[in-house]
Order: sequence, then structure tokens, then C-alpha cells
Amino acid sequence: MSATTDAPSKTAKILYRPVGVAGSIAGGLLGNLVVSKVWQKVGPGRSPRPPGALETGPSLREIVFAAALQGAVFAVVKVLVDRGGARAFQRWSGEWPGD
Repeated sequence: MSATTDAPSKTAKILYRPVGVAGSIAGGLLGNLVVSKVWQKVGPGRSPRPPGALETGPSLREIVFAAALQGAVFAVVKVLVDRGGARAFQRWSGEWPGD
């Protein structure tokens, strides 16, 4: 929220929606890239992508590890993208879009 205690305006929330959607798409792409790069370094066999739940080759332990890695990376990327988008919007509009 901005330095004042005023609630964000409805207009700010509406204007921020396209920024949020674009950020979500960019964050998803970035998250996939980061997960792939990390998996290539730490994953067993150094495969280019983490295994999915329905793949028969990997062990359950490997699949659970891959899912935990993906969840952690996506959570961090989402926070960074959302926060960065909100700060950029605030600099542009003078209003914080959230809360």
C-alpha cells in the first residue's frame, strides 16, 4: 500500500489487471526456465526437464522432489513478479494496486 492509509482506488485495481495478467504469463515462462535450468544441475540423470507424475521411469521420490522444486521456484518467481509489477504500477500511477 502507498505511504498513506487510503485504500487503493477501484480504478487503480482495474488498470492494474492487464499488468497483473502480463506479469503472470511472464512469471510462468520465467519459472519454467528456472526450473529447467535448476533441474539440469541437481536432477538425477541431468534430464532437461523434471519428471511428471504419470511418467513410469522415475521413482516416486524423484517425482516428489521435482514437484517440490517446481512449487518453490514458482512461488518465489510469482512473488518477485507480482511485487515488481505492483511497484512499477505505483511509480507510473502513484497508487498501490493491491490490498
